[in-house]
Amino acid sequence: MNNFTLYNPTKIIFGSGTIKDIVKEISKESKILIIYGGGSVKRNGVLDEVKAALQGYDIDEFAGIEPNPTYETLMQCVEKVRNQKIDFLLAVGGGSVIDGTKFIAAAVNYAGEPWDIVKSYGRGVRQAIPFGTVLTLPASGSEMNSGAVITRLATKTKLPFMNPLLFPKFSVLDPTKTYTLPASQIGNGVVDTFVHITEQYLTYPVSGKIQDRFAEGLLLTLIEEGPKALTDPQNYDVRANLMWCATLGLNGLISAGVPQDWATHMVGHELTALHGLDHARTLAVLLPAMLKIRKDDKKQKLLQYAERVWGISQGDEDARVDKAIDKTRAFFESMQVKTRLCDYGITAEAIPTVVEQLKAHGMVKLGEKFNVTPEMVEKILGLCLSV
Repeated sequence: MNNFTLYNPTKIIFGSGTIKDIVKEISKESKILIIYGGGSVKRNGVLDEVKAALQGYDIDEFAGIEPNPTYETLMQCVEKVRNQKIDFLLAVGGGSVIDGTKFIAAAVNYAGEPWDIVKSYGRGVRQAIPFGTVLTLPASGSEMNSGAVITRLATKTKLPFMNPLLFPKFSVLDPTKTYTLPASQIGNGVVDTFVHITEQYLTYPVSGKIQDRFAEGLLLTLIEEGPKALTDPQNYDVRANLMWCATLGLNGLISAGVPQDWATHMVGHELTALHGLDHARTLAVLLPAMLKIRKDDKKQKLLQYAERVWGISQGDEDARVDKAIDKTRAFFESMQVKTRLCDYGITAEAIPTVVEQLKAHGMVKLGEKFNVTPEMVEKILGLCLSV
């Protein structure tokens, strides 16, 4: 196992009816801005519940954070926070709203050009406004980590950043608030979580046995509970397990002391920025091809994955690996998430632009061994087209 430092100060408030408990976490003297997206939190009553919990507080609202939060929209919110001297932010929604809130928290008092926060991958952040979250869409894990991904429309750029000042102070996870999610968002959330876990697990062995078993348990939970969420959307136990699984999948626990990949995510960001494809769908398209092209580098962990997650222990090694990859693709399809670029109307003509964008953003040595080059990405994307 590799050396590691694990730090996570986020308080989790989990369970049905817990939104009311946010009053215990925010000072009565705070001036609060509630930040949310396109209005689903109004329709499903979550926003009203949050406001009822904060009765007597000085609150305002900012709506309109996009599914891929844009720098342009977020800067409007930054100006509002500055002008009104807001001192606490409350993100109500899914990972995009929380990611956007992290940028806002960092940008309000940032001395330079706020986009530099993203360009520097968060290294320049010296202070941040405190914030909490009320999660309504389990997927990104942003409710219990210090990372975010922001898009700049003007340049079709989507980049990640992180900083230890950007952990939420608290996050409320009420599984009942996910009951009304459409099937597409359920599927996306399960796939997003699944790939988060594989990015930290399907690398190479370092005898991180505890991390491996945690990761395998999370993957098995997704495989078991994910399809049930589509057929029985108001099953509390199913929703609770999926919600907690998404949080544990990216809160630092399973990545501590082990190598990490993230090539699938970096290429996926470019597909989203250029073509507007849902983040989880880019992951579903890319991961099977990534694993096939890179299976020699990942062989030991892929064999372990095949046996422990999919129960594949018979046949020669290559056959077992290929079967595990096929099972992974089939699982994504069972969650109603298509796994080929042709399913989304993206053709071979799009590949050179994706590769050039990666080069422009310095993404030329990706993966746990830093050997995923633009040339390899071109092969991977070619495999994503229709096979």
